[in-house]
Amino acid sequence: MSGDAHAQLAAEHEALIQFLYLAPVGLVQTGIDGEIVMINPISAQLLMPLSRDGSLTNLFTALEDVAPELRHLCAMFTRPSGMICDGLHIQLNSGSAGKRTRVPQVLSLSLLKLDGARLMAVLQDVSEQVRRERQLRQSDAWLNALLTSISDYALVGLDREGRVSDWNETIGRVTGFTPAVVGRPYSVFYPEDATTPERVHDRLREADANGWSLDEGPRQRADGSRFWGSTMISPMPERDSEAGNGGEDDGEPAYCLVLRDISDKREAIDQRRKSAYCDDLTGVANRRAFFEAAELELARHRRTPRPTALILFDADHFKRINDRHGHPGGDCVLRQFGAALAMSFRQVDVVARVGGEEFAVLLPSSTLAAAAALAERLRKLVEGQPAVFDGTPIAYTVSAGVAAIDEGETLDLDTLIKRADRALYAAKANGRNRIACWNGDRDAA
Repeated sequence: MSGDAHAQLAAEHEALIQFLYLAPVGLVQTGIDGEIVMINPISAQLLMPLSRDGSLTNLFTALEDVAPELRHLCAMFTRPSGMICDGLHIQLNSGSAGKRTRVPQVLSLSLLKLDGARLMAVLQDVSEQVRRERQLRQSDAWLNALLTSISDYALVGLDREGRVSDWNETIGRVTGFTPAVVGRPYSVFYPEDATTPERVHDRLREADANGWSLDEGPRQRADGSRFWGSTMISPMPERDSEAGNGGEDDGEPAYCLVLRDISDKREAIDQRRKSAYCDDLTGVANRRAFFEAAELELARHRRTPRPTALILFDADHFKRINDRHGHPGGDCVLRQFGAALAMSFRQVDVVARVGGEEFAVLLPSSTLAAAAALAERLRKLVEGQPAVFDGTPIAYTVSAGVAAIDEGETLDLDTLIKRADRALYAAKANGRNRIACWNGDRDAA
């Protein structure tokens, strides 16, 4: 190579290095196993707080607690090159309730497979963008409900307590209920485990505050059959100024509920939801979904106090399982445990994978004792049902820490998680394969 060509190549290399280090986004080049080859200052700044030991040598290890699905996504990507994930949102923490903070709460990760030996990651702090997107989604949902031509809907009048105030043919057509439904709470249209009495009133208060409250999920007909429905509640215009005033009920509807059967759209809705809020390996909710749902539930708790419990589960000696059976064997254990969790809790509970082998369950309207009993039942179930990988049973156990918000307390999510985490640590310290509850300054097994 001539001297001029060598000088030009050196200049181009220097320009590339400057670009990597001065780029306005985080850039990380790694080996196919996640070992970091090059990292620029922005990436180091974003990743360093996530490192367990203060070092940054492997991208997968650095993100294991907040993006446990990343290693699995890469292993499942078999093409020689291409985009493994584009703009994957990674929830870091809950932030301080009601406060704006500059600490990153959500990272966006794009991961590109360059060839059989190299990966390139792009990291950005998108906390503010995510907040704005949530506001836009709420506005879009409202406009959708107003502008979409709807033929299969029930229009229901509700009194101030959320009880059906009168019957009409649309209610009968969609749900099969007769006039006998009058006087019953609108939760009659929900499966028993899909809501709580407190949640029924939460929806009314949210409608009072925002002008509307919209949710989607399983609904129930009079004959017990289920369908996927969208329910929107709005205060009656002439009642806006009177809502929640505690006055006498004169029999006139205070709210309007529109119940739509959207079963034909469920597949598309589920696909969108899974892409953003589902853990790819286990099928339960991901870390992002957990933090969003938990913050909403605690905001409801602050408005209307009620029991709220949190369980943190952790697979015991999980590193030994990975060492003995490899990551595919460990993944098999996590998938089975995720399925057991999904089957063991109510639809209204939030079940999520929040770390590598750590799972969380938020239980609205549940006491510490009730949550501990459910955790113990699941612990026994897991102990008696080994996972099976390639025909080989893999026995495993789990430990759990349980915490709840006491009567009269107002907690943020981070404090509740710390309490459950302390209880989980006590369960581990006392021999594993057990449940511990946070009890003030003491952790009792």
